[in-house]
Amino acid sequence: MLEATVHPDVKAALVSARAHMNSGSGGHRRGGKALIQMLEATRRRAADVGEWQVVRLVQDSLDYAEGRILQPDFDERYRLFQDGVRNENLREFAANMLWNSFRFVAEASREYVDEHPRAGVDDLIAHFGSLSEDARFLDAPEGRPGRYRVLRGRAEMAVWLERVLRERVDIEDPAEAARRIATSPAAVALLAADTEGQMVLRAAELQRRAAGLEALRAVVEDTTASEHALQQALEGQHWIFGGRFVGEAAHRRLVPGDEVDIPLIRGDGALHVVELKRAASLAGPLVKKYRGSWVPTAQVHNAVGQAVNYLVGLDENRHRLREELGIETRRASAMVLIGHPSVQPSVPEESINEALRTLNTHVNRVEVLTYKELVDNAERSLGSTPSA
Repeated sequence: MLEATVHPDVKAALVSARAHMNSGSGGHRRGGKALIQMLEATRRRAADVGEWQVVRLVQDSLDYAEGRILQPDFDERYRLFQDGVRNENLREFAANMLWNSFRFVAEASREYVDEHPRAGVDDLIAHFGSLSEDARFLDAPEGRPGRYRVLRGRAEMAVWLERVLRERVDIEDPAEAARRIATSPAAVALLAADTEGQMVLRAAELQRRAAGLEALRAVVEDTTASEHALQQALEGQHWIFGGRFVGEAAHRRLVPGDEVDIPLIRGDGALHVVELKRAASLAGPLVKKYRGSWVPTAQVHNAVGQAVNYLVGLDENRHRLREELGIETRRASAMVLIGHPSVQPSVPEESINEALRTLNTHVNRVEVLTYKELVDNAERSLGSTPSA
């Protein structure tokens, strides 16, 4: 680079930078903040005197020193200015990397399509997206020198471990800790050997809940889904309704002539009835304009009335239900799940939610929610960001 400059100030700056680099102990190059500052000063002085070739060379050096380019790229750029011989080994290395990458993509695509014959382009893209996440956890098995492997599911494992660590352990960087655990067989084995196994079990439970929630969201957003399909997707997932519920009651036909959709048991032992209506397949709007404000429509009020009738029947039969089934219904409450913001795309989602919340404040013992708000709340409880 010294040969490319003429101005004495630029030459002196380059000599100082080189002297600093060669001052490292043990024959090692010395870098650090001081070198960066020297190179930046050299670049400014070269620009002031119009030595633009030196400016470009110094900028390449800065990019390399600050980690923006790799050494092979730096060497190749420098060769172009010096009109040197191209490194054929680097060219062959790049060609082989591309060849292996494209071959892997082709083989992985064929394997995925064979296993999922009905998969579309979006499914295939999502599959490769997950593969790319797993690639960040590539490791080198001890028993196979010179070979590397990408284990499917490691990225997902790291996500769940991070959530568990964030909830249970006070550490500075749970994401980095989760990455180290996911890529360390010894660390995973240590967790598995935990006498109580609480951490691993918690991670497995979080994973199970997320899978169930994803399946529920798919049904909720299905414009053809029936109430029965929604009920099937919700059964066995009482956690989705919040931490105040400890389980589901075994009996659904509690009052003659009535069968509740989902009977939940609160932490105080009282019954909580969930009444299910259609979600994205709901016919008609959830809210309407009245005197300049959004208010719930008649079908929302009818659903609330149905839930109130359930509560009246439970109150009238509370002694029998407590004696025969051990269920406390004197303090029973109810929830109505109805609709989805997609049934009224012209109305802001927040306006729909606010209208239902206003209704909830004026109705005793009954709460009304859209399915989307329920799923979004459950997703937040898992530490995820709700889908738009």
